[in-house]
Amino acid sequence: MPLKLMPPITPLRQFDTCRLLPSRFADTEDSVLSPLAETEQELHDLFELDNATNARLRAQHGGAPGITTDELVFGVPHFRIINAAYTYARPEGSRFNTGERGAWYCAFDVNTALAEVSFHKAVEYAEINRYDDSVQYQAMLADFTASFHDLRGQEQYRDCLQADSYIASQTLAERLLDGGALGLIYPSVRQAGGTNLACFRPALVGNVRKGASYRLTWRGSPVPNVEQL
Repeated sequence: MPLKLMPPITPLRQFDTCRLLPSRFADTEDSVLSPLAETEQELHDLFELDNATNARLRAQHGGAPGITTDELVFGVPHFRIINAAYTYARPEGSRFNTGERGAWYCAFDVNTALAEVSFHKAVEYAEINRYDDSVQYQAMLADFTASFHDLRGQEQYRDCLQADSYIASQTLAERLLDGGALGLIYPSVRQAGGTNLACFRPALVGNVRKGASYRLTWRGSPVPNVEQL
């Protein structure tokens, strides 16, 4: 990709970025399979079955097409959560990744992270025409010190920030990833004035730790009630 066609690069030193995960995925104290088993042998069998289709574990053993084992991280706090962000891509992809490889998406502030999560959950509820649910989220904080391509103030890349299409943004992301890019800083489409980061490289997701927990409750409206726990 010619340099003149790439978004500009900005050195970033950003602490306490926020990524919201459903709490059941952020809690590694126990397995979600435990309540399904009555004996240790049954639990072992369930683990074996789960591992056979576990994208993160396949990637860690060299079995994922979109990311190699040497790109993943090990031995640091919450390394499984970091690796899962890259190995559990949605089939249709997200704004700056395809279905073959995920990315670590986070916001510079919690309000932007909440707006992003609220929007995407509301889209799911709209498909079944029912806004009636309550979900608890865990904030995962991370620090970044690296240089990323930057879409802020770049009108020529406005197609990458469309509210209802990821075609242009995924195309750009694939070209940048193939060229060795580390990721993208971009203005939030869901929160005016908010800023997001899509980090392409697991090794750059630093000092991951838990922040606050939140409960989002939908009661007939696309806009949830947000409660910090």
